[in-house]
Amino acid sequence: MGKDTSRAGSGRTDVVDWRGSSRINKAAVQSMNRRRFLRQVMLYSSGLSLSLPLFRIPESLAFNASVPDVVRVSGEDYAALVKKTVELLGSMSRFVKPGYKVVVKPNIGWDRKPEQAANTHPQVVTTLVELALEAGADEVKVFDYTCNEKRRCYNNSGMTEAIKSIGSKKAKLVHVDQRKFVPVKIAKGRSLKEWDIYKDALTADCYINVPVAKHHGLSRLTLGLKNSMGVIGGRRGALHHDLGQNLADLATVITPQLTIIDATRILTNNGPQGGSIEDVRRLDTLIGSVDPVAVDALATTLFDLRPEDISSTVAAHQMGLGQMDPAKMNIISGSV
Repeated sequence: MGKDTSRAGSGRTDVVDWRGSSRINKAAVQSMNRRRFLRQVMLYSSGLSLSLPLFRIPESLAFNASVPDVVRVSGEDYAALVKKTVELLGSMSRFVKPGYKVVVKPNIGWDRKPEQAANTHPQVVTTLVELALEAGADEVKVFDYTCNEKRRCYNNSGMTEAIKSIGSKKAKLVHVDQRKFVPVKIAKGRSLKEWDIYKDALTADCYINVPVAKHHGLSRLTLGLKNSMGVIGGRRGALHHDLGQNLADLATVITPQLTIIDATRILTNNGPQGGSIEDVRRLDTLIGSVDPVAVDALATTLFDLRPEDISSTVAAHQMGLGQMDPAKMNIISGSV
């Protein structure tokens, strides 16, 4: 494993900017690129343009730094667990500014109860939404393109009551609207060149990815990169051929500012749907990072697997989208 600096307790921890001194210039280029892309999405959605939106990620913007920060926090109080994880990553105000429209994207694709570990824990999601609102978000949407019947998924996962308990009209649990899928050209795609992607995920000022860590019968595990399946349309099943590369291609367009993997309890077998409590192992852990590859790579080790065992992690790393070697990560551990 890489450098592991344990920082338990309630004190604030300063986070190293692992992208280095060139980060400001890269961020400016990426911001300009994003504005151009969003304009294309809006024009296409409104029928004012027939050209498909084209997202270009410049080579210079690849997440190629050698020492990313990855946070791993454990504790039985899940609200405190989320707050500590976000604090160690620099606070929610690092990601959400006043007036932002935010998407918090959990996995709620299955008609399963929280203890069955097929979906993201509702307390984890609720706390992230509350933190985004406290940071000044004008709106926080929570949604997933479910595999089972959508209302049963939202209700039985505990997500409906959890979001309602926040008591704010700015916090919205919404169902996916088929009219909002936008065909997007994937400029850097090696396997995928175009796919329908949900408009709200593309246009959010801040996109927070919060998957549950679990076994998957085809991809071995489903983590952060795999959670993007919940914001795409089309024939999703067709993507399971060369799934690892397809997920890496999607990651050049679906780019969360923050990924927090829910390993409060993990599904160790019979995923992704699960069902048996015997397949669930409680870890009371969250793993978070701004690097979508690094966070998947470290979460893989919770299952006694190596990052190189997961094809999407390997493919995304090879495309320069993040670090997959734990020995090259600055791993910050904490507890609550």
